[in-house]
Amino acid sequence: MPKNSKAVKRELDDDVTESVRDLLSNEDTCDDSFKKSSLIVGGGGGDGEGKDLNGDMDVEDGGSDAEDDAARPAWNSKLQYILAQVGFSVGLGNVWRFPYLCQKNGGGAYLVPYLILLIVIGIPLFFLELSVGQRIRRGSIGVWNYISPRLGGIGFASCVVCFFVALYYNVIIGWSLFYFSQSFQQPLPWHECPLVKNKTTTYVVPECEKSSATTYYWYREALNISDSISESGGLNWRMTICLLAAWSMVCLAMIKGIQSSGKVMYFSSLFPYVVLICFLVRALLLKGSVDGIRHMFTPKLEIMLEAKVWREAATQVFFALGLGFGGVIAFSSYNKRDNNCHFDAVLVSFINFFTSVLATLVVFAVLGFKANIMNGKCVALNTKKIVGLLGNEISRDLIPHHINFSATVSAEDYQKMTVLIRGVMEKDYQLLGLGSCSIEEELNKAVQGTGLAFIAFTEAMTHFPASPFWSVMFFLMLVNLGLGSMFGTIEGIITPLVDTFKVRKEFLTVGVCLLAFFIGLLFVQRSGNYWVAMFDDYSATLPLLIVVILENVAVAWVYGTDKYVQYISNHIQNEKRMSKML
Repeated sequence: MPKNSKAVKRELDDDVTESVRDLLSNEDTCDDSFKKSSLIVGGGGGDGEGKDLNGDMDVEDGGSDAEDDAARPAWNSKLQYILAQVGFSVGLGNVWRFPYLCQKNGGGAYLVPYLILLIVIGIPLFFLELSVGQRIRRGSIGVWNYISPRLGGIGFASCVVCFFVALYYNVIIGWSLFYFSQSFQQPLPWHECPLVKNKTTTYVVPECEKSSATTYYWYREALNISDSISESGGLNWRMTICLLAAWSMVCLAMIKGIQSSGKVMYFSSLFPYVVLICFLVRALLLKGSVDGIRHMFTPKLEIMLEAKVWREAATQVFFALGLGFGGVIAFSSYNKRDNNCHFDAVLVSFINFFTSVLATLVVFAVLGFKANIMNGKCVALNTKKIVGLLGNEISRDLIPHHINFSATVSAEDYQKMTVLIRGVMEKDYQLLGLGSCSIEEELNKAVQGTGLAFIAFTEAMTHFPASPFWSVMFFLMLVNLGLGSMFGTIEGIITPLVDTFKVRKEFLTVGVCLLAFFIGLLFVQRSGNYWVAMFDDYSATLPLLIVVILENVAVAWVYGTDKYVQYISNHIQNEKRMSKML
Protein backbone atom coordinates (compact mmCIF):
# COMPACT_ATOMS: atom_id res chain seq x y z
CA MET A 1 0.00 0.00 0.00
CA PRO A 2 1.44 3.42 -0.89
CA LYS A 3 2.65 5.41 2.08
CA ASN A 4 2.53 9.15 2.58
CA SER A 5 5.22 11.13 4.31
CA LYS A 6 3.58 10.81 7.70
CA ALA A 7 3.60 7.03 7.53
CA VAL A 8 7.25 6.95 6.45
CA LYS A 9 8.19 9.27 9.29
CA ARG A 10 6.31 7.07 11.73
CA GLU A 11 8.15 3.95 10.53
CA LEU A 12 11.53 5.62 10.95
CA ASP A 13 10.71 6.76 14.44
CA ASP A 14 11.27 4.26 17.24
CA ASP A 15 9.22 6.18 19.79
CA VAL A 16 5.98 4.66 21.02
CA THR A 17 2.91 6.62 19.90
CA GLU A 18 -0.75 6.18 20.61
CA SER A 19 -3.58 5.91 18.13
CA VAL A 20 -5.62 9.12 18.10
CA ARG A 21 -8.79 7.11 17.89
CA ASP A 22 -7.91 5.04 20.98
CA LEU A 23 -7.00 8.20 22.94
CA LEU A 24 -10.34 9.77 22.11
CA SER A 25 -12.32 6.63 22.86
CA ASN A 26 -10.57 6.04 26.18
CA GLU A 27 -9.99 9.61 27.42
CA ASP A 28 -12.45 9.15 30.27
CA THR A 29 -10.95 5.93 31.56
CA CYS A 30 -8.16 5.47 34.06
CA ASP A 31 -7.27 1.91 33.06
CA ASP A 32 -3.64 2.32 32.04
CA SER A 33 -3.28 -1.32 31.20
CA PHE A 34 -6.11 -1.03 28.70
CA LYS A 35 -4.55 2.07 27.14
CA LYS A 36 -1.27 0.28 26.71
CA SER A 37 -2.98 -2.47 24.72
CA SER A 38 -3.81 0.06 22.01
CA LEU A 39 -0.23 1.21 21.46
CA ILE A 40 1.23 1.00 18.00
CA VAL A 41 4.91 0.16 17.84
CA GLY A 42 6.71 1.58 14.80
CA GLY A 43 9.79 0.26 13.09
CA GLY A 44 8.12 -2.41 10.93
CA GLY A 45 10.83 -2.08 8.32
CA GLY A 46 11.06 0.02 5.20
CA ASP A 47 9.17 -2.50 3.07
CA GLY A 48 6.31 -2.74 5.53
CA GLU A 49 6.76 -6.44 6.33
CA GLY A 50 5.56 -7.79 9.65
CA LYS A 51 3.38 -4.84 10.67
CA ASP A 52 1.73 -5.20 14.02
CA LEU A 53 -1.91 -6.17 13.78
CA ASN A 54 -2.55 -5.15 17.37
CA GLY A 55 -2.81 -1.49 16.50
CA ASP A 56 -5.41 0.34 14.45
CA MET A 57 -4.39 -0.72 11.00
CA ASP A 58 -6.58 1.62 9.10
CA VAL A 59 -4.66 4.69 10.32
CA GLU A 60 -1.33 3.45 9.05
CA ASP A 61 -1.22 6.14 6.41
CA GLY A 62 -2.13 9.02 8.60
CA GLY A 63 -5.27 11.08 8.59
CA SER A 64 -6.32 10.34 5.00
CA ASP A 65 -6.77 6.63 5.67
CA ALA A 66 -8.54 7.34 8.94
CA GLU A 67 -11.03 9.49 7.05
CA ASP A 68 -11.49 6.78 4.41
CA ASP A 69 -12.12 4.22 7.13
CA ALA A 70 -14.67 6.46 8.84
CA ALA A 71 -16.55 6.76 5.54
CA ARG A 72 -16.39 3.02 4.86
CA PRO A 73 -19.84 1.38 4.59
CA ALA A 74 -20.90 -1.01 7.33
CA TRP A 75 -23.46 -3.78 7.64
CA ASN A 76 -26.82 -2.65 8.94
CA SER A 77 -26.97 -5.63 11.28
CA LYS A 78 -25.10 -8.76 12.29
CA LEU A 79 -27.86 -10.88 10.71
CA GLN A 80 -27.35 -9.18 7.35
CA TYR A 81 -23.63 -9.94 7.49
CA ILE A 82 -24.15 -13.60 8.46
CA LEU A 83 -26.68 -14.02 5.64
CA ALA A 84 -24.19 -12.51 3.20
CA GLN A 85 -21.46 -14.96 4.25
CA VAL A 86 -23.92 -17.86 4.18
CA GLY A 87 -25.24 -16.81 0.77
CA PHE A 88 -21.71 -16.65 -0.60
CA SER A 89 -20.58 -20.00 0.80
CA VAL A 90 -23.84 -21.89 0.14
CA GLY A 91 -24.20 -22.18 -3.61
CA LEU A 92 -25.06 -24.50 -6.46
CA GLY A 93 -22.29 -26.88 -5.40
CA ASN A 94 -24.21 -27.74 -2.22
CA VAL A 95 -27.13 -28.95 -4.33
CA TRP A 96 -25.43 -30.80 -7.15
CA ARG A 97 -21.81 -31.43 -6.15
CA PHE A 98 -22.01 -32.56 -2.52
CA PRO A 99 -24.77 -35.19 -3.07
CA TYR A 100 -22.79 -36.65 -5.98
CA LEU A 101 -19.59 -36.90 -3.91
CA CYS A 102 -21.50 -38.38 -0.99
CA GLN A 103 -23.06 -41.08 -3.19
CA LYS A 104 -19.78 -41.76 -4.98
CA ASN A 105 -17.61 -42.01 -1.86
CA GLY A 106 -19.39 -44.36 0.50
CA GLY A 107 -22.72 -42.68 1.23
CA GLY A 108 -23.04 -41.79 4.90
CA ALA A 109 -19.41 -42.77 5.49
CA TYR A 110 -18.32 -39.78 3.38
CA LEU A 111 -19.74 -37.41 5.98
CA VAL A 112 -17.10 -38.53 8.51
CA PRO A 113 -13.97 -37.42 6.59
CA TYR A 114 -15.81 -34.33 5.36
CA LEU A 115 -16.70 -33.24 8.89
CA ILE A 116 -13.19 -33.98 10.20
CA LEU A 117 -11.57 -31.96 7.42
CA LEU A 118 -14.10 -29.16 7.86
CA ILE A 119 -13.01 -28.80 11.49
CA VAL A 120 -9.27 -29.33 10.90
CA ILE A 121 -8.83 -27.36 7.64
CA GLY A 122 -11.99 -25.49 6.70
CA ILE A 123 -12.85 -23.54 9.84
CA PRO A 124 -9.25 -22.37 10.58
CA LEU A 125 -8.76 -21.12 7.01
CA PHE A 126 -12.18 -19.49 7.03
CA PHE A 127 -11.36 -17.78 10.33
CA LEU A 128 -8.05 -16.61 8.89
CA GLU A 129 -9.78 -14.75 6.05
CA LEU A 130 -12.49 -13.39 8.33
CA SER A 131 -10.02 -12.05 10.88
CA VAL A 132 -7.58 -10.34 8.49
CA GLY A 133 -10.40 -8.73 6.53
CA GLN A 134 -12.17 -7.52 9.65
CA ARG A 135 -9.03 -6.20 11.34
CA ILE A 136 -7.35 -4.52 8.38
CA ARG A 137 -10.66 -3.42 6.82
CA ARG A 138 -9.53 -3.70 3.24
CA GLY A 139 -10.25 -5.96 0.30
CA SER A 140 -7.98 -8.83 -0.64
CA ILE A 141 -5.42 -6.62 -2.40
CA GLY A 142 -5.12 -4.18 0.52
CA VAL A 143 -4.98 -6.93 3.16
CA TRP A 144 -2.04 -8.84 1.71
CA ASN A 145 -0.30 -5.69 0.53
CA TYR A 146 -0.48 -4.41 4.11
CA ILE A 147 1.15 -7.53 5.52
CA SER A 148 3.88 -7.23 2.88
CA PRO A 149 3.93 -5.28 -0.40
CA ARG A 150 5.66 -8.30 -1.93
CA LEU A 151 2.50 -10.32 -1.34
CA GLY A 152 0.06 -7.85 -2.89
CA GLY A 153 -0.14 -10.12 -5.92
CA ILE A 154 -2.17 -12.61 -3.87
CA GLY A 155 -5.04 -10.13 -3.85
CA PHE A 156 -4.76 -9.47 -7.58
CA ALA A 157 -4.74 -13.23 -8.20
CA SER A 158 -7.96 -13.57 -6.16
CA CYS A 159 -9.59 -10.85 -8.26
CA VAL A 160 -8.64 -12.56 -11.51
CA VAL A 161 -9.93 -15.94 -10.31
CA CYS A 162 -13.17 -14.31 -9.15
CA PHE A 163 -13.62 -12.75 -12.58
CA PHE A 164 -13.07 -16.06 -14.37
CA VAL A 165 -15.54 -17.83 -12.09
CA ALA A 166 -18.11 -15.04 -12.46
CA LEU A 167 -17.96 -15.36 -16.24
CA TYR A 168 -19.33 -18.90 -16.35
CA TYR A 169 -21.19 -18.97 -13.01
CA ASN A 170 -23.62 -16.33 -14.20
CA VAL A 171 -24.24 -18.39 -17.34
CA ILE A 172 -25.59 -21.15 -15.09
CA ILE A 173 -27.88 -18.58 -13.47
CA GLY A 174 -28.98 -17.66 -17.02
CA TRP A 175 -29.79 -21.32 -17.73
CA SER A 176 -31.84 -21.46 -14.52
CA LEU A 177 -33.70 -18.31 -15.54
CA PHE A 178 -34.54 -19.92 -18.89
CA TYR A 179 -35.95 -23.05 -17.24
CA PHE A 180 -37.78 -20.87 -14.72
CA SER A 181 -39.47 -18.97 -17.56
CA GLN A 182 -40.44 -22.24 -19.27
CA SER A 183 -41.93 -23.76 -16.12
CA PHE A 184 -45.23 -21.86 -16.34
CA GLN A 185 -46.72 -24.48 -18.65
CA GLN A 186 -48.89 -27.53 -18.16
CA PRO A 187 -47.57 -30.01 -19.07
CA LEU A 188 -43.94 -28.96 -18.78
CA PRO A 189 -42.22 -28.64 -22.17
CA TRP A 190 -39.76 -31.42 -21.29
CA HIS A 191 -42.53 -33.77 -20.14
CA GLU A 192 -42.41 -35.96 -23.25
CA CYS A 193 -40.57 -36.28 -26.54
CA PRO A 194 -41.75 -34.05 -29.39
CA LEU A 195 -43.61 -35.58 -32.30
CA VAL A 196 -42.76 -35.21 -35.96
CA LYS A 197 -45.63 -35.17 -38.43
CA ASN A 198 -45.47 -35.85 -42.13
CA LYS A 199 -48.16 -36.48 -44.73
CA THR A 200 -48.84 -40.06 -43.69
CA THR A 201 -47.62 -40.71 -40.13
CA THR A 202 -46.70 -39.14 -36.82
CA TYR A 203 -43.68 -40.43 -34.97
CA VAL A 204 -41.43 -39.55 -32.03
CA VAL A 205 -38.13 -37.80 -32.75
CA PRO A 206 -35.67 -40.74 -33.00
CA GLU A 207 -32.88 -38.98 -31.03
CA CYS A 208 -35.26 -38.26 -28.15
CA GLU A 209 -36.62 -41.80 -28.16
CA LYS A 210 -33.09 -43.20 -27.72
CA SER A 211 -32.31 -40.96 -24.74
CA SER A 212 -35.08 -39.25 -22.75
CA ALA A 213 -37.39 -36.25 -23.03
CA THR A 214 -35.49 -34.19 -20.45
CA THR A 215 -32.09 -34.98 -21.97
CA TYR A 216 -33.32 -34.09 -25.45
CA TYR A 217 -34.87 -30.84 -24.22
CA TRP A 218 -31.68 -29.81 -22.41
CA TYR A 219 -29.27 -30.39 -25.26
CA ARG A 220 -31.46 -29.71 -28.31
CA GLU A 221 -34.09 -27.23 -27.19
CA ALA A 222 -32.41 -25.22 -24.40
CA LEU A 223 -28.73 -25.26 -25.44
CA ASN A 224 -29.18 -26.26 -29.10
CA ILE A 225 -25.67 -27.61 -28.60
CA SER A 226 -23.14 -27.99 -31.41
CA ASP A 227 -21.16 -31.18 -32.03
CA SER A 228 -17.84 -29.89 -30.61
CA ILE A 229 -16.17 -26.91 -28.96
CA SER A 230 -14.52 -25.98 -32.28
CA GLU A 231 -17.94 -25.57 -33.90
CA SER A 232 -19.31 -22.27 -32.57
CA GLY A 233 -22.74 -22.46 -34.20
CA GLY A 234 -23.47 -18.77 -33.46
CA LEU A 235 -25.24 -17.24 -30.47
CA ASN A 236 -28.20 -18.91 -28.81
CA TRP A 237 -30.41 -15.83 -28.66
CA ARG A 238 -32.65 -17.12 -25.87
CA MET A 239 -29.69 -17.87 -23.61
CA THR A 240 -28.14 -14.52 -24.55
CA ILE A 241 -31.24 -12.73 -23.26
CA CYS A 242 -31.16 -14.81 -20.07
CA LEU A 243 -27.46 -13.99 -19.56
CA LEU A 244 -28.23 -10.29 -19.99
CA ALA A 245 -31.01 -10.59 -17.41
CA ALA A 246 -28.68 -12.38 -14.99
CA TRP A 247 -25.96 -9.71 -15.26
CA SER A 248 -28.58 -6.95 -14.95
CA MET A 249 -29.82 -8.48 -11.68
CA VAL A 250 -26.28 -8.75 -10.32
CA CYS A 251 -25.42 -5.19 -11.38
CA LEU A 252 -28.55 -3.66 -9.84
CA ALA A 253 -28.04 -5.57 -6.59
CA MET A 254 -24.34 -4.66 -6.32
CA ILE A 255 -24.28 -1.09 -7.64
CA LYS A 256 -24.49 0.40 -4.15
CA GLY A 257 -22.25 -2.23 -2.60
CA ILE A 258 -23.44 -3.84 0.63
CA GLN A 259 -26.00 -1.08 1.09
CA SER A 260 -28.01 -2.59 -1.79
CA SER A 261 -26.85 -6.22 -1.88
CA GLY A 262 -27.29 -6.60 1.89
CA LYS A 263 -31.03 -6.05 1.61
CA VAL A 264 -31.31 -8.55 -1.23
CA MET A 265 -29.55 -11.13 0.96
CA TYR A 266 -32.59 -11.48 3.20
CA PHE A 267 -34.45 -13.09 0.31
CA SER A 268 -31.66 -14.70 -1.73
CA SER A 269 -30.13 -16.43 1.30
CA LEU A 270 -33.30 -17.54 3.11
CA PHE A 271 -35.57 -18.51 0.22
CA PRO A 272 -33.52 -21.61 -0.79
CA TYR A 273 -34.03 -23.07 2.69
CA VAL A 274 -37.79 -22.62 2.39
CA VAL A 275 -37.77 -24.44 -0.96
CA LEU A 276 -35.47 -27.24 0.26
CA ILE A 277 -37.68 -27.91 3.29
CA CYS A 278 -40.83 -27.87 1.11
CA PHE A 279 -39.18 -30.26 -1.37
CA LEU A 280 -38.08 -32.57 1.44
CA VAL A 281 -41.59 -32.75 2.93
CA ARG A 282 -43.13 -33.33 -0.52
CA ALA A 283 -40.53 -35.88 -1.56
CA LEU A 284 -40.95 -37.92 1.65
CA LEU A 285 -44.62 -38.37 0.76
CA LEU A 286 -43.74 -39.92 -2.61
CA LYS A 287 -43.34 -43.62 -3.22
CA GLY A 288 -39.71 -44.74 -3.19
CA SER A 289 -38.25 -41.68 -1.44
CA VAL A 290 -37.19 -43.80 1.53
CA ASP A 291 -35.30 -46.11 -0.86
CA GLY A 292 -33.26 -43.14 -2.05
CA ILE A 293 -32.45 -41.91 1.45
CA ARG A 294 -31.57 -45.45 2.58
CA HIS A 295 -29.26 -45.85 -0.40
CA MET A 296 -27.71 -42.47 0.31
CA PHE A 297 -26.89 -43.05 3.96
CA THR A 298 -26.02 -46.73 3.91
CA PRO A 299 -22.33 -46.39 4.83
CA LYS A 300 -19.69 -48.21 2.83
CA LEU A 301 -17.03 -48.01 5.52
CA GLU A 302 -14.30 -49.72 3.49
CA ILE A 303 -14.23 -46.77 1.09
CA MET A 304 -13.09 -44.47 3.93
CA LEU A 305 -9.67 -46.12 3.79
CA GLU A 306 -9.06 -44.78 0.27
CA ALA A 307 -6.96 -41.62 -0.02
CA LYS A 308 -9.13 -40.41 -2.91
CA VAL A 309 -12.12 -40.02 -0.61
CA TRP A 310 -10.20 -37.75 1.76
CA ARG A 311 -8.76 -35.74 -1.12
CA GLU A 312 -12.21 -35.11 -2.62
CA ALA A 313 -13.62 -34.27 0.82
CA ALA A 314 -10.84 -31.71 1.35
CA THR A 315 -11.45 -30.20 -2.08
CA GLN A 316 -15.18 -29.89 -1.38
CA VAL A 317 -14.53 -28.24 2.01
CA PHE A 318 -12.16 -25.84 0.29
CA PHE A 319 -14.63 -24.73 -2.38
CA ALA A 320 -17.78 -24.91 -0.25
CA LEU A 321 -16.55 -22.12 2.04
CA GLY A 322 -15.37 -19.92 -0.84
CA LEU A 323 -11.78 -19.73 0.39
CA GLY A 324 -9.30 -17.83 -1.76
CA PHE A 325 -11.90 -15.90 -3.75
CA GLY A 326 -11.58 -12.74 -1.69
CA GLY A 327 -15.33 -12.54 -1.10
CA VAL A 328 -14.99 -13.63 2.54
CA ILE A 329 -12.34 -10.95 3.14
CA ALA A 330 -14.40 -8.31 1.33
CA PHE A 331 -17.57 -8.99 3.34
CA SER A 332 -15.73 -9.09 6.67
CA SER A 333 -13.93 -5.83 5.88
CA TYR A 334 -17.24 -3.99 6.43
CA ASN A 335 -17.45 -5.29 10.02
CA LYS A 336 -16.52 -3.54 13.23
CA ARG A 337 -13.21 -4.66 14.67
CA ASP A 338 -14.79 -5.92 17.88
CA ASN A 339 -17.05 -8.34 16.00
CA ASN A 340 -16.67 -11.93 17.23
CA CYS A 341 -15.26 -13.50 14.06
CA HIS A 342 -14.42 -16.74 15.95
CA PHE A 343 -18.13 -17.38 16.38
CA ASP A 344 -18.87 -16.33 12.79
CA ALA A 345 -16.35 -18.80 11.34
CA VAL A 346 -17.84 -21.75 13.23
CA LEU A 347 -21.45 -20.70 12.63
CA VAL A 348 -21.17 -20.17 8.86
CA SER A 349 -19.10 -23.34 8.38
CA PHE A 350 -21.65 -25.55 10.13
CA ILE A 351 -24.60 -23.84 8.41
CA ASN A 352 -22.86 -24.70 5.14
CA PHE A 353 -22.40 -28.32 6.24
CA PHE A 354 -26.01 -28.80 7.36
CA THR A 355 -27.24 -27.16 4.15
CA SER A 356 -25.27 -29.73 2.15
CA VAL A 357 -26.81 -32.55 4.20
CA LEU A 358 -30.31 -31.08 3.76
CA ALA A 359 -29.81 -30.75 0.01
CA THR A 360 -28.52 -34.34 -0.12
CA LEU A 361 -31.65 -35.59 1.64
CA VAL A 362 -33.85 -33.74 -0.85
CA VAL A 363 -31.90 -34.88 -3.92
CA PHE A 364 -31.88 -38.56 -3.00
CA ALA A 365 -35.49 -38.58 -1.82
CA VAL A 366 -36.47 -37.25 -5.25
CA LEU A 367 -34.07 -39.59 -7.06
CA GLY A 368 -35.48 -42.52 -5.06
CA PHE A 369 -38.95 -41.60 -6.32
CA LYS A 370 -37.61 -41.33 -9.87
CA ALA A 371 -35.78 -44.68 -9.55
CA ASN A 372 -39.02 -46.42 -8.54
CA ILE A 373 -40.81 -44.98 -11.56
CA MET A 374 -38.03 -45.98 -13.94
CA ASN A 375 -37.86 -49.42 -12.33
CA GLY A 376 -41.62 -49.82 -12.78
CA LYS A 377 -41.28 -49.02 -16.49
CA CYS A 378 -38.42 -51.50 -16.77
CA VAL A 379 -40.51 -54.24 -15.12
CA ALA A 380 -43.49 -53.55 -17.39
CA LEU A 381 -41.34 -53.61 -20.54
CA ASN A 382 -39.52 -56.83 -19.62
CA THR A 383 -42.70 -58.53 -18.45
CA LYS A 384 -44.07 -58.06 -21.97
CA LYS A 385 -40.92 -59.73 -23.32
CA ILE A 386 -41.43 -62.70 -20.99
CA VAL A 387 -45.07 -63.04 -22.07
CA GLY A 388 -43.97 -63.09 -25.72
CA LEU A 389 -41.35 -65.77 -25.01
CA LEU A 390 -43.65 -68.08 -23.01
CA GLY A 391 -44.11 -71.50 -24.58
CA ASN A 392 -41.12 -71.05 -26.85
CA GLU A 393 -37.83 -69.94 -25.28
CA ILE A 394 -39.29 -69.87 -21.75
CA SER A 395 -41.27 -72.74 -20.21
CA ARG A 396 -44.48 -71.85 -18.37
CA ASP A 397 -43.30 -74.04 -15.49
CA LEU A 398 -40.67 -71.39 -14.64
CA ILE A 399 -43.34 -68.82 -13.79
CA PRO A 400 -44.58 -68.85 -10.15
CA HIS A 401 -48.30 -69.70 -9.98
CA HIS A 402 -49.28 -66.58 -8.01
CA ILE A 403 -48.05 -64.19 -10.77
CA ASN A 404 -50.90 -62.82 -12.88
CA PHE A 405 -49.75 -61.27 -16.18
CA SER A 406 -53.16 -59.65 -16.73
CA ALA A 407 -52.44 -57.38 -13.74
CA THR A 408 -49.42 -55.23 -12.93
CA VAL A 409 -46.41 -57.34 -12.02
CA SER A 410 -44.53 -56.03 -8.98
CA ALA A 411 -40.77 -55.56 -8.89
CA GLU A 412 -40.47 -58.37 -6.32
CA ASP A 413 -42.37 -60.82 -8.51
CA TYR A 414 -40.28 -59.86 -11.52
CA GLN A 415 -37.10 -60.53 -9.54
CA LYS A 416 -38.41 -63.99 -8.56
CA MET A 417 -39.16 -64.80 -12.21
CA THR A 418 -35.75 -63.72 -13.47
CA VAL A 419 -33.97 -65.67 -10.71
CA LEU A 420 -35.81 -68.88 -11.67
CA ILE A 421 -35.29 -68.33 -15.40
CA ARG A 422 -31.59 -67.54 -14.93
CA GLY A 423 -31.10 -70.61 -12.74
CA VAL A 424 -32.56 -72.98 -15.34
CA MET A 425 -31.39 -71.26 -18.53
CA GLU A 426 -27.99 -70.15 -17.30
CA LYS A 427 -26.23 -70.48 -20.67
CA ASP A 428 -29.01 -69.00 -22.82
CA TYR A 429 -30.25 -66.33 -20.39
CA GLN A 430 -28.25 -63.50 -21.98
CA LEU A 431 -29.89 -64.25 -25.34
CA LEU A 432 -33.34 -63.48 -23.90
CA GLY A 433 -32.42 -59.77 -23.49
CA LEU A 434 -34.13 -59.35 -20.12
CA GLY A 435 -33.09 -56.42 -17.96
CA SER A 436 -32.28 -56.73 -14.26
CA CYS A 437 -34.66 -53.87 -13.29
CA SER A 438 -33.05 -53.02 -9.95
CA ILE A 439 -33.74 -49.88 -7.94
CA GLU A 440 -30.15 -49.98 -6.67
CA GLU A 441 -28.86 -49.84 -10.24
CA GLU A 442 -31.05 -46.85 -11.00
CA LEU A 443 -29.79 -45.05 -7.91
CA ASN A 444 -26.19 -45.87 -8.78
CA LYS A 445 -26.60 -43.90 -12.01
CA ALA A 446 -25.55 -40.79 -10.14
CA VAL A 447 -25.11 -37.55 -12.03
CA GLN A 448 -23.57 -34.28 -10.94
CA GLY A 449 -23.52 -30.67 -11.98
CA THR A 450 -25.84 -29.52 -14.73
CA GLY A 451 -26.87 -33.12 -15.40
CA LEU A 452 -28.44 -33.39 -11.95
CA ALA A 453 -30.28 -30.07 -12.06
CA PHE A 454 -31.37 -29.86 -15.69
CA ILE A 455 -31.86 -33.55 -16.54
CA ALA A 456 -32.34 -35.89 -13.55
CA PHE A 457 -34.23 -33.50 -11.27
CA THR A 458 -36.39 -32.08 -14.05
CA GLU A 459 -37.34 -35.60 -15.11
CA ALA A 460 -38.38 -36.46 -11.58
CA MET A 461 -40.51 -33.31 -11.30
CA THR A 462 -42.51 -34.24 -14.40
CA HIS A 463 -44.01 -37.05 -12.29
CA PHE A 464 -44.88 -34.73 -9.39
CA PRO A 465 -48.51 -33.70 -8.93
CA ALA A 466 -48.69 -29.98 -9.88
CA SER A 467 -45.28 -30.31 -11.56
CA PRO A 468 -45.16 -26.70 -12.93
CA PHE A 469 -45.38 -25.31 -9.39
CA TRP A 470 -42.48 -27.46 -8.16
CA SER A 471 -40.47 -26.65 -11.26
CA VAL A 472 -40.94 -22.91 -10.70
CA MET A 473 -39.89 -23.28 -7.06
CA PHE A 474 -36.85 -25.40 -7.90
CA PHE A 475 -35.39 -23.12 -10.55
CA LEU A 476 -36.17 -20.00 -8.53
CA MET A 477 -34.17 -21.64 -5.74
CA LEU A 478 -31.26 -22.26 -8.13
CA VAL A 479 -31.36 -18.62 -9.22
CA ASN A 480 -31.24 -17.45 -5.60
CA LEU A 481 -28.42 -19.83 -4.69
CA GLY A 482 -26.45 -18.63 -7.68
CA LEU A 483 -27.07 -14.95 -6.97
CA GLY A 484 -25.95 -15.31 -3.34
CA SER A 485 -22.62 -16.74 -4.52
CA MET A 486 -22.33 -14.17 -7.31
CA PHE A 487 -22.71 -11.29 -4.86
CA GLY A 488 -19.72 -12.54 -2.88
CA THR A 489 -17.73 -13.21 -6.06
CA ILE A 490 -18.35 -9.72 -7.47
CA GLU A 491 -17.63 -8.17 -4.06
CA GLY A 492 -14.30 -10.01 -4.18
CA ILE A 493 -13.54 -8.07 -7.39
CA ILE A 494 -15.06 -4.66 -6.64
CA THR A 495 -13.97 -4.06 -3.02
CA PRO A 496 -10.19 -4.60 -3.54
CA LEU A 497 -10.17 -2.42 -6.67
CA VAL A 498 -12.14 0.38 -4.99
CA ASP A 499 -9.85 0.29 -1.93
CA THR A 500 -6.69 0.28 -4.05
CA PHE A 501 -7.50 2.67 -6.89
CA LYS A 502 -10.12 4.86 -5.16
CA VAL A 503 -12.62 4.70 -8.04
CA ARG A 504 -16.38 5.19 -7.78
CA LYS A 505 -18.01 1.89 -6.86
CA GLU A 506 -21.04 2.53 -9.06
CA PHE A 507 -18.98 3.12 -12.20
CA LEU A 508 -16.68 0.19 -11.51
CA THR A 509 -19.61 -2.17 -10.86
CA VAL A 510 -21.34 -1.26 -14.11
CA GLY A 511 -18.05 -1.49 -16.01
CA VAL A 512 -17.20 -4.94 -14.60
CA CYS A 513 -20.70 -6.29 -15.30
CA LEU A 514 -20.69 -4.95 -18.88
CA LEU A 515 -17.24 -6.36 -19.57
CA ALA A 516 -18.20 -9.73 -18.08
CA PHE A 517 -21.41 -9.85 -20.14
CA PHE A 518 -19.63 -9.25 -23.42
CA ILE A 519 -16.93 -11.82 -22.63
CA GLY A 520 -19.69 -14.15 -21.41
CA LEU A 521 -21.18 -14.24 -24.91
CA LEU A 522 -18.57 -16.95 -25.48
CA PHE A 523 -20.62 -19.20 -23.16
CA VAL A 524 -24.00 -18.64 -24.84
CA GLN A 525 -22.92 -19.82 -28.25
CA ARG A 526 -24.20 -23.21 -29.29
CA SER A 527 -20.82 -24.53 -28.14
CA GLY A 528 -21.08 -22.64 -24.84
CA ASN A 529 -21.65 -25.72 -22.67
CA TYR A 530 -18.20 -27.02 -23.62
CA TRP A 531 -16.64 -23.69 -22.56
CA VAL A 532 -18.50 -23.72 -19.25
CA ALA A 533 -17.22 -27.24 -18.52
CA MET A 534 -13.65 -26.23 -19.43
CA PHE A 535 -13.67 -23.10 -17.25
CA ASP A 536 -15.25 -25.03 -14.38
CA ASP A 537 -12.50 -27.66 -14.53
CA TYR A 538 -9.43 -25.46 -15.04
CA SER A 539 -10.00 -21.77 -14.27
CA ALA A 540 -10.31 -21.94 -10.49
CA THR A 541 -9.07 -25.24 -9.07
CA LEU A 542 -5.29 -24.87 -9.15
CA PRO A 543 -5.19 -21.03 -8.93
CA LEU A 544 -7.35 -21.02 -5.79
CA LEU A 545 -5.21 -23.72 -4.22
CA ILE A 546 -2.11 -21.60 -4.82
CA VAL A 547 -3.82 -18.48 -3.46
CA VAL A 548 -4.81 -20.17 -0.19
CA ILE A 549 -1.33 -21.67 0.24
CA LEU A 550 0.21 -18.20 -0.20
CA GLU A 551 -2.28 -16.74 2.29
CA ASN A 552 -1.06 -19.24 4.87
CA VAL A 553 2.55 -18.44 4.01
CA ALA A 554 1.83 -14.72 4.42
CA VAL A 555 0.41 -15.14 7.93
CA ALA A 556 2.60 -18.00 9.17
CA TRP A 557 6.03 -16.96 7.87
CA VAL A 558 5.93 -13.37 6.64
CA TYR A 559 3.85 -11.87 9.44
CA GLY A 560 4.58 -14.62 11.94
CA THR A 561 2.37 -17.17 13.66
CA ASP A 562 3.36 -16.06 17.17
CA LYS A 563 2.52 -12.44 16.46
CA TYR A 564 -0.79 -13.44 14.87
CA VAL A 565 -1.73 -15.60 17.87
CA GLN A 566 -0.71 -12.74 20.17
CA TYR A 567 -2.94 -10.41 18.19
CA ILE A 568 -5.89 -12.75 18.65
CA SER A 569 -5.18 -13.13 22.37
CA ASN A 570 -4.86 -9.38 22.89
CA HIS A 571 -8.03 -8.81 20.92
CA ILE A 572 -9.96 -11.19 23.19
CA GLN A 573 -8.51 -9.59 26.31
CA ASN A 574 -9.43 -6.11 25.08
CA GLU A 575 -13.00 -7.26 24.47
CA LYS A 576 -13.24 -8.63 28.01
CA ARG A 577 -11.82 -5.42 29.50
CA MET A 578 -14.19 -3.29 27.47
CA SER A 579 -17.18 -5.37 28.57
CA LYS A 580 -16.15 -4.97 32.23
CA MET A 581 -15.76 -1.20 31.81
CA LEU A 582 -19.18 -0.93 30.25
